[in-house]
Order: sequence, then structure tokens, then C-alpha cells
Amino acid sequence: MNINLTLFAQAVVFAALIWFTIKFVWPPLLRAIEARQKTIADGLAAAEQGRQSLATSTRQAEDAVSQARGRAAEILSQAEKRAAQLVDEARNAAKEEGNREKAAAKAEIAQEVTRAREQLRDHVGSLAIAGAEKILRREVDARAHADLLESIKRQL
Repeated sequence: MNINLTLFAQAVVFAALIWFTIKFVWPPLLRAIEARQKTIADGLAAAEQGRQSLATSTRQAEDAVSQARGRAAEILSQAEKRAAQLVDEARNAAKEEGNREKAAAKAEIAQEVTRAREQLRDHVGSLAIAGAEKILRREVDARAHADLLESIKRQL
């Protein structure tokens, strides 16, 4: 056994192993490493895109909430205005109804006064006629007439 030949054979086998590794083993390993790097890079890019999308969505949600709050405040303001308007309309309608009822009551009172005056006139007329009958039936005496007139005054 020659050490030089053994060493040379080992060097040739080692060179063949290197060539075999470079030719057949190393390319699949490099492809696997590159694929893994690409997968990691894609994952990082997707994570960054997701973060940006989340920020955009958060901003849009905040805008929508602020718009909804503004709209709700506007609706409340309109509802308060409408309620005040309805109260004013009801108050005005009540005043008008009160005025109508007051006018109707005044008209009814005026009719009652007119009826009472008519009845009083009729009654005064009948009393005057009754007084005149009493005066004409008796003798013409100032004292008797005065007593009769006094009794008519009391009846009025």
C-alpha cells in the first residue's frame, strides 16, 4: 500500500464527491433555500400589506363612526325642533279653541241678555197694563195712584 496512491485516490474520490454534490445535490438545496426565502419574503410582504389594510380599515371605521355621530346629533336636533314646533302648534290651536269657545260663550250670554230683556219688557208691559187697569178701576186719587205706582216699582 502506497500512501501516495491512497492519498491520490482519496483526492480523486473527494473531487468526484464534490463534483457530484455540486452537480446533483447542491442545485435542489439552492432551489429549496430560494423557495423558502421567497416564501418568507412573500409572507413579510403580505403581513405589511395586511397592516396597511388594517390601518386603512381602522381609519374608514373611525370616519364612519364620526359621520354616524354627526348624523345622530343632526337627527336629535331636528327632532327637538319638531317637538318644539308641535308644542307651539298645539298651544296656538288651544288658544284658538279657547278664543272660539269664549266668543261662543259671549254670543250665548248676549242672546241670554237679549232674551232676558225681551222677557223683562214683556213683564214690564204686562205690569204697566195691570197698573193701568188698577188705576182706571179706582177713582182718580193722587194718593191711591202713588201707592199703586210704588207697588209697581217694587214689582219691577
